Amino acid sequence: MDPTAAAQRSPLERLLGLFTTVRPGEGATALALAFNVFLILTTYYLIKPVREALILSVPGGPEIKSYSAAGQALLLLLAVPAYGWLAGRVSRMRLIDTVTLLFAACLVGFYLLVQSGAHVGVAFFLWVGIFNLMVPAQFWAFANDLYTPEQGKRLFVLVAFGASCGAVFGSVLANRLIPVIGVHEMLVVAAAVLASTLVVTRWVNAREHSPGPLGGPRPDVTEQPIEGGDAFAMVFRNRYLLLLAFMLLLNNWVNSNGEYILGHIVKEAADEHAAGRGELVEEEFIASFYSRYFGVVNLAGMLLQLFVVSRVIKYIGVPVAICLLPAITLGSYLTIVALPVLGVVRWVKTAENSTDYSLQSTLKQVLYLPTTRAEKYKAKQAIDTFFVRAGDVCSAGLVLAGTHLLTLGVRGFAIATIVLCVAWLALSVLLGRSFRALVPEATEVMR
Repeated sequence: MDPTAAAQRSPLERLLGLFTTVRPGEGATALALAFNVFLILTTYYLIKPVREALILSVPGGPEIKSYSAAGQALLLLLAVPAYGWLAGRVSRMRLIDTVTLLFAACLVGFYLLVQSGAHVGVAFFLWVGIFNLMVPAQFWAFANDLYTPEQGKRLFVLVAFGASCGAVFGSVLANRLIPVIGVHEMLVVAAAVLASTLVVTRWVNAREHSPGPLGGPRPDVTEQPIEGGDAFAMVFRNRYLLLLAFMLLLNNWVNSNGEYILGHIVKEAADEHAAGRGELVEEEFIASFYSRYFGVVNLAGMLLQLFVVSRVIKYIGVPVAICLLPAITLGSYLTIVALPVLGVVRWVKTAENSTDYSLQSTLKQVLYLPTTRAEKYKAKQAIDTFFVRAGDVCSAGLVLAGTHLLTLGVRGFAIATIVLCVAWLALSVLLGRSFRALVPEATEVMR
């Protein structure tokens, strides 16, 4: 950074500069965006325990939960075009206001239905599957709309750290509040938290319109309806977006396979541990394992996000960085084939998920920086919702075939996942080359 510019930075920007390069005037907006996505992830983790409580109380709940991804994908085929239709008719702030308030109102509506005695477990589970993809995708479209590719590569590291903190804080807050106010009441709390994000978004939007170094689109452009046509058509006619869509599909497919493998091994270990001692002992073993596992994954992800991600992107560049997770995951499943035991599977999944939640999560957003406004708001919704959920559908199909037709064991599922990892790595290489062509400075060290 230029010495004169460095001297002009505020104390906040100098503090944030410990983690990534922050130029004068950028700190407040980056921190506000981080707080915005912090609130969104807090909302999700407040309602996640309610989702589990409602779906598992339904007859056949575990099976319905396992195969619900197909239902969510079908709903997204309707939701994504509806979102695109609205985006083409209103300004970006009216779009964000409408969608956010609609989801907040749904939370209040579900609370009222539950209080009336209605059985909404399946409907709420499907709704959460739409919410936790569409609302974060909309937030990241807004963030992409504010920053140039050069700014996004530097500052998305800080913004994504807000998401990591929100996941941890939301989980802790839910654990503290549920015993005090009850399970269903969490829906009302979550609605209030979600609605509060609009205050932050509006502040950032007003700041972006004022003179400053953000480098975002002109005010007269950002407040126009977002043109561009159908979201799915945008994806299929653009090679870069299509590569991104199928890369994320494979990313999620591989991760879901790994979660199934881990769950299968944990269940076997729990059965052995609880042999002759009852179902309660088995449930306690599983709950204890996953609480420790999620704690380590979230902590590792936060530390990677804060201290590693910016340096990886800065020194090796986006095209190489997007190949790291598939390479790590490929090594993980080769290890599982050799040693399919709980201790090994736990730690390779910890490495995979903590990298996914930090480095890969940031890179997913950086990859949208060279796209058009319409692609950021419309095509991004299709990719981050339908194609990601399609990965879950593919995994559910593999589990169904592998358990009922092919009788695959842990090694068999790991070998199948290795094949997917190779395809994922190949797509990542092609995507990296396309990104380099769109953003040539991606190969240079950011100063």
